[in-house]
Amino acid sequence: MSTPRLNRALVLETAQDVPDGAGGFDRMWMPQGTIWADVSARSGRATRGAAAPVSVTAYRMIVRAAPMGDPARPAAGQRFREGPRVWRIEAVAERDPGARHLICFTEEELTP
Repeated sequence: MSTPRLNRALVLETAQDVPDGAGGFDRMWMPQGTIWADVSARSGRATRGAAAPVSVTAYRMIVRAAPMGDPARPAAGQRFREGPRVWRIEAVAERDPGARHLICFTEEELTP
């Protein structure tokens, strides 16, 4: 297994619901920190969005492992951000038996 090239700085974000002042909630994305990743595209497809066609691309992102429960450990339901680009984290798995790296399976949606 080759050593991953952790050459992309991504911001790990967690969703937080905050009161909107009208009895409901707004979803805010709070940064948890910067994580370096090896990013590679896997597959893509076109689908129908609510208002326009949407391009969905799956990515595999390899990051350094962090212990379970550590806020630096990515989890499904969180997301990565790099400037205006956003990737939803769908699943996370250990990459190697020594648990030195994690694989984050993510998706990015783009509206043309």
